[in-house]
Amino acid sequence: MGSVARFEIGFTRYLSPEGTASPDLPDFARDPAALLPLYRAMVLTRQFDLKAIAMQRTGQIGTFASALGQEAIGVGVATAMRPDDVLVPSYRDHAAQFVRGVTMTESLLYWGGDERGSGFAAVPHDFGNCVPIGTQVGHGAGVAYAFRLRGQPRVAVTIVGDGGTSKGDFYEGMNMAGVWRVPLVIVVNNNQWAISMPRSRQTAAQTLAQKAIAAGIPGEQVDGNDVVAVRHRVGQAIERARAGEGPALIEAITYRLGDHTTADDASRYRDEAAVKAAWQQEPVMRLRNYLAAQGAWDAAQEEALLRQCQQAVAAAVEAYLALPPPGAGAMFDCLYETLPAALAAQRETALRYQAGLQPGAHHG
Repeated sequence: MGSVARFEIGFTRYLSPEGTASPDLPDFARDPAALLPLYRAMVLTRQFDLKAIAMQRTGQIGTFASALGQEAIGVGVATAMRPDDVLVPSYRDHAAQFVRGVTMTESLLYWGGDERGSGFAAVPHDFGNCVPIGTQVGHGAGVAYAFRLRGQPRVAVTIVGDGGTSKGDFYEGMNMAGVWRVPLVIVVNNNQWAISMPRSRQTAAQTLAQKAIAAGIPGEQVDGNDVVAVRHRVGQAIERARAGEGPALIEAITYRLGDHTTADDASRYRDEAAVKAAWQQEPVMRLRNYLAAQGAWDAAQEEALLRQCQQAVAAAVEAYLALPPPGAGAMFDCLYETLPAALAAQRETALRYQAGLQPGAHHG
């Protein structure tokens, strides 16, 4: 029996868990100063997470999905993109969104149930948070197909969790992206858990990256706790896609250090020792150790950065809390270009109640 095809899944890491760099750092990372914006973005995301969780616990926003331990994926992905590329995120990608220009106030509005939080002023072409699992891969494939039809040198980047790779939407979107050779990069945030379902019970595949093989596109792994590796390998895939070489899949290996959302209690299904071990791999400490070893960071700078981030988060929270709530008609505004008659009637009823009138009464 002969062999008709052979495949290999590569793995990339530049910074060890201790923060030691390999000798083959990519060009953009050779100057430690160039990594400071990435570090600041990860620290800001972590400070935002801490505050958002506290706000949820006190009823100021709704259910919130933390990115704790996964900051390098969002920051690495977003810094590899151009402004006119399109991010098609999941619901845990505010690290990438902040780098792209989404404000923390907009994010709080979203988590507070306000549709205005999905109208990103700086990046109106980026998609809002996708809560249905895996459907954003199809959205990303469609966006990328539009870029190809228009002849635009733009790339769509979608981020999906490990659980999303078990959904039909993931396979279908990736398959058509491969067939059409569209400029799409799929980044899998493999944080090892789909709510309470461990990765080992989701699939028998040795890697999630190898799922790209069935779609006829390149697949590879990176250390998702190494922001340099994420930035470099995602950047390479984006530029290949921009050059017309088609889509790619990158599996970023990380760990969800917190609960799935504030509606979850991960201590009920996770081993405490495994979580403790994962903390030794986390991305913020890793990059901080490297920068300190290079003489590019010290305790005073760390203290100043934490203070700056906390002040920025506090200002965003203040702006969020000061914003008047939307009117009753807002729940209908983003549903259809032309509202169907039945919903138009409901909207009118809602506006009448808001005005203190009974249904059927006339505005005076």
